[in-house]
Amino acid sequence: MTFMKPNRVPTWRASAAALVAIATLSGCATNNPRDPLEPFNRTMFKFNDTIDQAALKPAATAYKKVLPSFVQTGVNNFFGNLSDVWTGANNLMQGKGEQGMSDWTRVALNSTFGIGGLFDIASEAGLKKHNEDFGQTLGYWGVPSGPYLMLPLLGPSTVRDTSGLPVDMAANGWSYVDPSSTRNIGTAIRVIDARANILDASNLMEEAALDRYEFIRDGFLQRRQGQVFDGETSRKALKEANQGPADAKSIRAAYADDDSASPSASPSASPGAAATAPAATPTAPAPTPAATPAVSSETPSK
Repeated sequence: MTFMKPNRVPTWRASAAALVAIATLSGCATNNPRDPLEPFNRTMFKFNDTIDQAALKPAATAYKKVLPSFVQTGVNNFFGNLSDVWTGANNLMQGKGEQGMSDWTRVALNSTFGIGGLFDIASEAGLKKHNEDFGQTLGYWGVPSGPYLMLPLLGPSTVRDTSGLPVDMAANGWSYVDPSSTRNIGTAIRVIDARANILDASNLMEEAALDRYEFIRDGFLQRRQGQVFDGETSRKALKEANQGPADAKSIRAAYADDDSASPSASPSASPGAAATAPAATPTAPAPTPAATPAVSSETPSK
């Protein structure tokens, strides 16, 4: 297996198809602010669903039944290892240096000790796997998602994520593999493996959802927002969540009015409180300051 110059035709063809699709939607818009292109999207959803039911789902079902589970895990790990390279780059572009370096460390470990990525040694070593793409990077830096968009064959997306697809495709290491027959077979296996991973969930959705189009749309948009901001609702919330713990000075300032640690320092203590305290024994020697240091609200006890 060798590498060659990337095949640009599929990349630009996909981009052109997406742009043509967007351009033809001006006459079929709806009032839904999240999905103004619903008529076109529903048409594409039916088209994709027809192909899925006729070819992709049966292939994924056979793949899951015939191949041993360790083979499926190996295939998933191999392509996941390739995607970690681009994931790390996107984390770095988002300013998340620690996660980006962790992703590239995963690639180094899994590519060597994991025999080309067939085994996920990095996860066992405690390095968490992330999933980032260029659409998430654009969203992280404030590019709005735009309308929901159902792409032919590629599935749910948004206008922002669609604009990032050419970059994602160009950064896909598998598109550089030569000969083309190996590249095409690998791509088909990758698609079937991805479909097999969600086979059970899709079967449950088909049984439960009254309107599968709306179910998929709403779930995708909610999940996508969580992916862009790592589970938060905005970049500001993400930044606040990533801030470190407060120092001792700020903690003392926050609890400056808490007098529970020093009863004698509280001028508002009730007169009855002293009456309920046990009287000191007259013969007991008074403790020396050196033997029992007083606890002060200004100096935290060790």
